[in-house]
Amino acid sequence: MDFLNLLNDIQTADPEFADRISPRRSAIKNITSFGSKVAVASLPFAISALFKKAYGQSLSSSVVSVLNFALTAEYLESSFYNKYLSYSYIPSANAAGLALLKTDETNHVNFLKSVLGSSAIAAPSWDFSGGSGSGNGPFASVETSYDTFLALAQTFEDNGVRAYKGQATALMGTNTVLTAALNIHSVEARHASYLRRLRQLRGVSVKPWITGVTSGITGLNAAGTAAVASIYSGEDNVSQGGADITKLPAISGTVAVNAATEAFDEPLTMAQVLPVIALFKKP
Repeated sequence: MDFLNLLNDIQTADPEFADRISPRRSAIKNITSFGSKVAVASLPFAISALFKKAYGQSLSSSVVSVLNFALTAEYLESSFYNKYLSYSYIPSANAAGLALLKTDETNHVNFLKSVLGSSAIAAPSWDFSGGSGSGNGPFASVETSYDTFLALAQTFEDNGVRAYKGQATALMGTNTVLTAALNIHSVEARHASYLRRLRQLRGVSVKPWITGVTSGITGLNAAGTAAVASIYSGEDNVSQGGADITKLPAISGTVAVNAATEAFDEPLTMAQVLPVIALFKKP
């Protein structure tokens, strides 16, 4: 779950959201025009102020529900990085890069908590084995294996990127908010690509992007493979905007199926994302 998905959900829960923030659009435009002059990590706190001004000191129950759902997802990623980056299996050569991911996810959590105030839910307890609290789920080797850590991190990031794409169209008419959210979106997508590259350097046959329904997650038991597979369901779509991409001309012949699936990311709905989170949440 990320900010683009969050804003789309809020737009659905509160149709007046765009009107609430309309007087502050110029402020967001100024923020997003800074480009490289302002660290992307600072944007969540600017957006936090936007929400506070839009809703005052009280949030509607529907908006609180959406924000707490987002906070749950961000707790998952933040807690994951904060726990395992202290493990001895993290190579020193990768520590700085992974620390940036941790910082990003921690900032996301802090942003949501500042918006929600006293309505923010407490951080859940997590079972990163994927056993829903049993401690012996399909990813139990994350306690001892850096490769499992990377595979699981890739899973979380790929899942998150697809999740907020699921409702992106709801913000198409709110361009300044969409622009601000895309600044966050691009960073999250880079997380996934970075993790895939780290895995590639360790000999895993995985690309920096998704090809068809191939997860690139290997070495897990059958239950783990099945759990990961659901995150990549639908990525084999080759039809975009009513056009079959494989029928379009390429340098030689027509576009290959793999190339067609790699060129476009597909969305996941909230209903598809929730079961994934549930695997790692203790009762």
